[in-house]
Amino acid sequence: MRKVRAAAAIALASTLTAVAGCGGGSSSDGGSNESPKTLTYWASNQGPSIEADKKILTPELKKFEKETGIKVKLEVVPWADLLNRILAATTSGQGPDVLNIGNTWSASLQATGALLPWDQKNFDAIGGRDRFVDSAVASAGAEGQDPSAVPLYSLAYALYYNKKMFADAGISQPPATWDQLIADGKKISKDGKWALGAEGSNLSNNIHQVFALGKQHGADFFDKDGKATFTSDGAVAAVKQYVDFMAKDKIIAPGNAEYAQNQSLQDFAKGKTAMVLWQAAASTFASQGMKPEDWGVAPVPVASGTPGTPGTGQNINSMVAGINIAVFNNTKNIDGAKKFVKFMTSDAEQTLLNKTYGSVPPVKAAQQDPAFSASDVKVLRDTLATSAAPLPQVANESQFETTVGTAVKGLFADAAAGKPVTTESVKAALTKAQQQMTQ
Repeated sequence: MRKVRAAAAIALASTLTAVAGCGGGSSSDGGSNESPKTLTYWASNQGPSIEADKKILTPELKKFEKETGIKVKLEVVPWADLLNRILAATTSGQGPDVLNIGNTWSASLQATGALLPWDQKNFDAIGGRDRFVDSAVASAGAEGQDPSAVPLYSLAYALYYNKKMFADAGISQPPATWDQLIADGKKISKDGKWALGAEGSNLSNNIHQVFALGKQHGADFFDKDGKATFTSDGAVAAVKQYVDFMAKDKIIAPGNAEYAQNQSLQDFAKGKTAMVLWQAAASTFASQGMKPEDWGVAPVPVASGTPGTPGTGQNINSMVAGINIAVFNNTKNIDGAKKFVKFMTSDAEQTLLNKTYGSVPPVKAAQQDPAFSASDVKVLRDTLATSAAPLPQVANESQFETTVGTAVKGLFADAAAGKPVTTESVKAALTKAQQQMTQ
């Protein structure tokens, strides 16, 4: 354990060299960890904007304050900044009391020792581990160890499509394979409109997309011993396929290479883009003035040459996505922090918040609400149950997102600039990323 933790700390420290200026941690103006009646909470940006999340969460935090007398100081952190902020906080020790983390970061952050382990005693304090879906708990830390966080929102990727843009292009149904998506995309991508949206500068989103494509090419990016295999034929093919949607197929707008803050969802809502691959987009579309009947949702496509039906093996079409809620080990208000986690994972809050965000509750009882049988959420539930795979639960997973995500970002920039994206250039970018993992 100590060896793994030390190795992870070294890896995180090297990542932090470039991001230490991001800071992180509690301020000293009333939201500090020193006060037993105050908690600081970093929430991830789940809704259409930071302000929308504040509007959604603030009334719930007021409920918690009324119930417990504990005031929660909220900061909603953009996805593009969240991992860097957390990594900086693990090094400085100046983190919040409670925070949201992407479930893919669980093992990396667990290895630093910065987060409270959720052993049986701590789970019992929030109602018991068996309240949660097993697969959601499994994504909260390395196998064989107490989870480093508690599941909060469960997610999977789906293909969202604009019904009017499809009808205008003479397309009657969403694509089930990538060849179909490209063929449909070329019918749509003209006259200032584009087929597919992307967030080319969002490192985590890049990883999520290429990981699922990697599974379809028989690649995992790590071997069974946790060693990076970024340059395998399958990994190279997956990254090239994703970037080729812009570079070769011309169905993603070049400007998407710079997107990192949900701009692709805004383009979709404005009728500029016909499709997006996203985890839960309903609340964003509603905030942008779209009606539920304006868009449809389907499983993410799988490779051609298959039956076109998602499933296991090379028909995996999503990573197991989700948000976990964690407690910093150095909090001075451990009891209050656990009370807050209990509140946020209560049946009532799970139902309300997951309804609002269009995600799936990881709490079993909350899933019984009829809202989670709606057609769009059903696609997410079915994907999680039948065709999603977890990202590698290895200690340097966060560095994987940083290095490979940055490589994909650079390749998108090349594509946007009209530079050729070849198998050789993709392999060179991934070779550099793999070398950075060992520095």
